[in-house]
Amino acid sequence: MSPHTPRAPRALIAEDEPILAAALAHALQRLWPELDIVATCPNGVEALRQGLALQPDILFLDIKMPGKTGLEAAEELAEQWPDGVPFPHIVFVTAYDEYALAAFEHAAADYVLKPVNDARLGKTVERLQQRLRDSAGGNGNATATASPTPATSAAESASDGNMARLLSQLQAMLPPAPRLQMIRAAVGNSVRMIALADVVYFEALDKYINVVCQDSEALIRTSLKELLPQLDPQQFWQIHRGTIVNASAIATAVRDEAGKLSLTLRQHPAQLRVSPLYAHLFRQM
Repeated sequence: MSPHTPRAPRALIAEDEPILAAALAHALQRLWPELDIVATCPNGVEALRQGLALQPDILFLDIKMPGKTGLEAAEELAEQWPDGVPFPHIVFVTAYDEYALAAFEHAAADYVLKPVNDARLGKTVERLQQRLRDSAGGNGNATATASPTPATSAAESASDGNMARLLSQLQAMLPPAPRLQMIRAAVGNSVRMIALADVVYFEALDKYINVVCQDSEALIRTSLKELLPQLDPQQFWQIHRGTIVNASAIATAVRDEAGKLSLTLRQHPAQLRVSPLYAHLFRQM
């Protein structure tokens, strides 16, 4: 292949049901013969590993997979994606009903339904081909081989708020959880009651959450995924898959020379890293 010949677009499929994975791969081969399927992954953990290693142009991610869901894999890929490398176009493979699909539409995320339908997949293929042409500068059949400027890294192309909105909208479709008023944290043989207003941020630590206040910390045994629906979204913002911050505790949002965003806090020395997925929260700061 000469230096001026565009390489074929490359795709990764993550699907835990082998028959469905094979059906999607065969359908893509019919509809898009030039597409190179570089890997088929049986779970979200492998999709994350292979995605970072192979850096494909397109990811087909099943929503429900063991280890990590498609949404979790996409979130972690965006956080770990190398700067200066175009972030893949993501297509979610889902069995969700029409109400859940509205979340994908509003978040500008593409999706295909199970079982795979050639007509619907064909429309997705057309959109992907157009996006690849656009990202390559509109050079005919060129694919997404042109790197964006440093400012257009995963922070811009993966997110622009779309993935974060999709996560929050899908979360909103679950039955509402009761709002927390106080945090009960075990400290030795006693239980400490912590007012939510006193919490500066929550930090995930394996099977626990570290509740960080201005002058103290305490551990609670739960996950951020379980905690987040119980918090007021106007007061507590998720800024990373492992961090939720009290918005009133934020002093400044600072972007370094590499374009990475971090927060300084009022009356607390910690600096908190902001995932590219949540960078849109601070554009007006």
